[in-house]
Amino acid sequence: MLLALRHKHKLITQHRINMNIRINELIDSRDTVNKWMERYGVRFGVYKHGVFNEQLFPFDSIPRIISGSDWAYLENGLRQRVTALNKFLWDVYHDKRIIKDGIVPEEFVYSSKGYMPECEGISPTGEVYAHIAGIDLVEGKDGQWYVLEDNLRIPSGASYPMIAREITRKVSPQTFTQNAVAENRNYSKLLSTMMDEMNNGRGISVILTPGRYNSAYFEHSYFAEKTGATLAYPGDLFVEDNKVYYAGIYKEKTRVGCIYRRVSDEYMDPLIFEASSLLGIPNVMQAYKAGNVALLNAIGNGVADDKGIYYFVPKMVEYYLGEQPILQNAPTYLPYFKKDYDYVLANIQRLVIKDVSEAGGYGVVFGKDLSKEKLKELKELIIDQPRRWIAQEVIDFKDLEILEDDKPVERKADLRAFVVSGKETKVWASGLTRFSRNPDSFVVNSSQGGGFKDTWVLEENG
Repeated sequence: MLLALRHKHKLITQHRINMNIRINELIDSRDTVNKWMERYGVRFGVYKHGVFNEQLFPFDSIPRIISGSDWAYLENGLRQRVTALNKFLWDVYHDKRIIKDGIVPEEFVYSSKGYMPECEGISPTGEVYAHIAGIDLVEGKDGQWYVLEDNLRIPSGASYPMIAREITRKVSPQTFTQNAVAENRNYSKLLSTMMDEMNNGRGISVILTPGRYNSAYFEHSYFAEKTGATLAYPGDLFVEDNKVYYAGIYKEKTRVGCIYRRVSDEYMDPLIFEASSLLGIPNVMQAYKAGNVALLNAIGNGVADDKGIYYFVPKMVEYYLGEQPILQNAPTYLPYFKKDYDYVLANIQRLVIKDVSEAGGYGVVFGKDLSKEKLKELKELIIDQPRRWIAQEVIDFKDLEILEDDKPVERKADLRAFVVSGKETKVWASGLTRFSRNPDSFVVNSSQGGGFKDTWVLEENG
């Protein structure tokens, strides 16, 4: 019933794998998995114009396939990058060596919306800040992988390929017995092991969700089920004597040692940050500072996934690790620097411009799509606030086949890879492949109408 894929040749080149695909089986696969996901409530929500809408995250049944050798390269590069980012976060909130040595300008750190001065001197368990990192990459048509963004605050999306693969295994087990695909069910084990390490025996582990009107609520409840953590809602957690406790529906009092938070920094403690927040836990920052609870991810991580700081990540790898970066950034320019400023203004019509304060595909502008008047307006914004913007060359990244109107067509696609850091830093051998359903768009975000597909990492002996 589902796709039964057989290799003609395992590898033709490093970046191309040729497989037989039966279109009718793929259509059946797509429709069946989407129906099951609808039944399971696999949705995401989007607030637009003050209205909350839930919708299906459309699944496409043609998998993205990554060879074992390609994955080994990506795995090494991702581990290296996240290790450097964790060291940067520790440094920024402690010794500030990278600022003192002139690698990253002071202004870029302290003017970042993600920098939290309240976190100065706080030492997370194991010196780990980015426990779960979502690194967005694209594969260029030149065969080179490029990092587009580092997501270190509350990256989401791993649950979607997990549930899609889970459903596929149920309705067509032969799909994975006939193909040597690396296991992706171990992500929940990676999470639970890391949570136990950060918890350090202090109490139970919880996943703190803002509730069902959050865009990723399905993921919160799914991970709680898969990891054995308690799903906690606003009001379930409280602080006494600098320790966090869970009350729950029966109002029992249970010590909490680890909080995998899905609440943004500014809403986590109304006594420290946003006073009107009803989502957070009053005094949780005191418990955190005292070392009585682990917060995953750490508060203040936004300073490292600021789109302006992204420019400096390859330099972080060299500075902290003494290594050449394995993964490359997309060619990026900072108008903050005079040379880049001049280049951006002179070439704005062929660059992609990003507002560093935006996320989810918002604040991304392609110069080629703007009228002369809009280009002029954008130039004036860059001139007025150069720190607010970065510019990148438009990467001609790889198109992947998807099914549209029951026919294969090609669309732009990226890959969000997930890296879990506890006592060790480990890369999940899977990921969220997102694609644009608009043939003219490079924007693949779910909030912008994109879909997703499974990511197959082939085992070396497959």
